[in-house]
Amino acid sequence: MERELSDQEQFRRESLVKLRGMGINPYPAAEYVVNAYSDEVKENFKDDAEPRQVSMAGRLMSRRIMGKASFADLKDSKGRIQLYVSRDEICPGDDKELYNTVFKKLLDIGDFIGIKGYVFRTQMGEISVHVSELTVLSKSLRPLPIVKEKDGVKYDDFSDPEQRYRQRYVDLVVNEGVRDIFLKRNKVYKSMREFFDSKGYLEVETPILQSIPGGASARPFITHHNALDIPLYLRIADELYLKRLIVGGFEGVYEFSKNFRNEGMDRTHNPEFTCMEIYISYKDYNWMMDFTEAMLEKVCLDVNGATEVKVGDNVISFKRPFKRVTMTESIKEFTGIDITGMDEDALRNVCKQLHIEVDESFGKGKLIDEIFGEKCEGNYIQPTFITDYPIEMSPLCKRHRDNPELTERFELMVAGKELCNAYSELNDPIDQYERFQEQLRLSQKGDDEAMFIDMDFVRALEYGMPPTSGMGIGIDRLVMLMTGQTTIQEVLLFPQMKPEVNGK
Repeated sequence: MERELSDQEQFRRESLVKLRGMGINPYPAAEYVVNAYSDEVKENFKDDAEPRQVSMAGRLMSRRIMGKASFADLKDSKGRIQLYVSRDEICPGDDKELYNTVFKKLLDIGDFIGIKGYVFRTQMGEISVHVSELTVLSKSLRPLPIVKEKDGVKYDDFSDPEQRYRQRYVDLVVNEGVRDIFLKRNKVYKSMREFFDSKGYLEVETPILQSIPGGASARPFITHHNALDIPLYLRIADELYLKRLIVGGFEGVYEFSKNFRNEGMDRTHNPEFTCMEIYISYKDYNWMMDFTEAMLEKVCLDVNGATEVKVGDNVISFKRPFKRVTMTESIKEFTGIDITGMDEDALRNVCKQLHIEVDESFGKGKLIDEIFGEKCEGNYIQPTFITDYPIEMSPLCKRHRDNPELTERFELMVAGKELCNAYSELNDPIDQYERFQEQLRLSQKGDDEAMFIDMDFVRALEYGMPPTSGMGIGIDRLVMLMTGQTTIQEVLLFPQMKPEVNGK
């Protein structure tokens, strides 16, 4: 069904026809050479220097027509700059059609144009470009929702989150500050890569389509490979493949991976998300805590120029060292209950006492996880390592050297949420196989997030894996912290959304 056009959209289409009627291609194919950008033009301008000739391109964002001369704003990939457009300057001889018809009547806000001219300072003191040549590069057929303000009140803005996330391309154009979030996201990647590469660790790629979804307790997305006639799963984690590479002889490997989990969506969860995982030979979880502190301190400095960042009402410091608390200490602190040595029935009674709803399929690990998540996790605003998890919660983690009921694992809590997860990795193939068997039993009880048994991974361990520590960090949550955002949708260019129905 054809969409009904608004009056503005109809007017723009008529302008498009008129431009073509004048012999102007509104969508030219030829390269337009750009040699200058708005930010550096303004930064490098000197009043006493020879006028600089520039060639620039971008969106027309405003236009103030004043007879034979006009002012306009051009927005390029670096910012905005004012243009001064004179009829006599851009129109050769007696042909004034380019100015009187094209610039004044047929160009609209949002159109892409190219301009050539020289940089100068206006009488009002604003650095501008005196345009001598103007080229239409792309006609915009929908009007941008430009924010207007009257009597201190903004209107016609583009602030509804549903619209912003669904039409990110518009959000990036009209809402100042959105672009900066994603520039900072890029700085996060760059800073982490510099940190890892400086230590000689190798960035690798592992499969997204997997015959066995391993490395985490999560519900996978399932697809089908027609040629092989087998089910395949979208990756929930890349852990088991990275550890295979440690078996193969690499000392340290890392990957920025797209992971997929068939779970709910909220302000900190998206079914498609980015994770960084790193595995390093001959290290343990104590070493990894120091390593993680150093990495996050560097990232915060590189992205924000300081070790502190404001998130909501809190100022969070990534200055080393971070606080360290065991899981049992944490639960005892916030509930008054010591869960040490409790079996499944006792833990169910604790959940009942604390008014925590749990499922019959939950084993000891899930029950403890629910207690911690409900009563403890949200209290950790400043970076805090929660260490020494019960063995039932960590099927891929080495048993604690001092207490076989626990594992050498930590999670880093920041702003009330998990940011990192790390282990002294389990490298005993017999123990690993037994842990997988326990996960199978949980699956048979109805736990649809229990791990699959990956016998090839067990086989890899049987060839021998050196003592290893691994760490995974949620990149989207890290970017939220580094940019002061409180919802994951703000740091994803295209977050998952419900499908539109009839364009709405």
